[in-house]
Amino acid sequence: MGYKPKLIILLILSITLSALFLFWDIGEHWGYILPKRAVKIFAIILTGSCIAFSTVVFQTITNNRILTPSLIGLDSLYMLIQTVIVFVFGGATLAMMSRGYHYLLSVGLMVLFAFILFRFIFMKKEGRNIYFLLLIGIIMGTFFGSISSFMQLLIDPNEFLVVQDSMFASFNNVNTDLLWVSVILLLLVTLYFFRFIKYLDVLSLGRDQAVNLGVPYDFVVQRLLIVVAILVAISTALVGPITFLGLLVVNVAHEFLKTYRHSVLITGSILISIVALVGGQFIVERVFTFSTTVSVIINFIGGVYFIYLLLKENKSW
Repeated sequence: MGYKPKLIILLILSITLSALFLFWDIGEHWGYILPKRAVKIFAIILTGSCIAFSTVVFQTITNNRILTPSLIGLDSLYMLIQTVIVFVFGGATLAMMSRGYHYLLSVGLMVLFAFILFRFIFMKKEGRNIYFLLLIGIIMGTFFGSISSFMQLLIDPNEFLVVQDSMFASFNNVNTDLLWVSVILLLLVTLYFFRFIKYLDVLSLGRDQAVNLGVPYDFVVQRLLIVVAILVAISTALVGPITFLGLLVVNVAHEFLKTYRHSVLITGSILISIVALVGGQFIVERVFTFSTTVSVIINFIGGVYFIYLLLKENKSW
């Protein structure tokens, strides 16, 4: 079976699950319930698209299928931002802060950090490569996480509950205005990305092969990393961090679609991401009755799959 029938199957499955989520047990008050569920579906599609899109590009740049953009440290920085606000100004400030201001603050600081990091890494070309970037990203992520943990130990337990709400992704209280802002940002980033999509298939061959084939490697990689950072910042600031979703859906897309074409991989990964998130949210609401969050389920499954990938790669060595 070629990739086109497989994409159609994924599209039908994502539409079916979305319709099931929208209309399951809707009852008589559909005029109130349906718009609420529609916002959740919209947020799921947007978040899933950003995470899958960014992970495909990031894994192509690093030429490694067990890495995710979270290694840059943006998730840890997001948690540090929330913790600092509560630690300095109190939990009431974070709870009462305008969602638009909070969203722009989180996205702005994450993108600024990524831009400074990338400029530092690529300022001198000699001896600098993508793995040096990953090393610095891991160090900074650990540093941010350590500061966040230290502050969380010092704050009042009641205020810690406010921070705890930001630790896990949730689609239950997504602001509609922020969705439209995120859509505009996603469209702008996608339009900018289209000028570089022709390089992805070549970049997957590795740095040396890409340079030999005429790709301006450093220029393209820097721009693509900025695209990745913005996509991760959008999804994280909108609903919260989902660490292993990208790793899970992109690897499933590789195994299911069996193609190297990135236009197909990106589309397939987005559809699989929507299926995973809609299915996970449906289970959270109908099976666990909101006793957990979808990010816990995704991270558990993704963590197990990550261990499987490590063991699989270890056997191949």
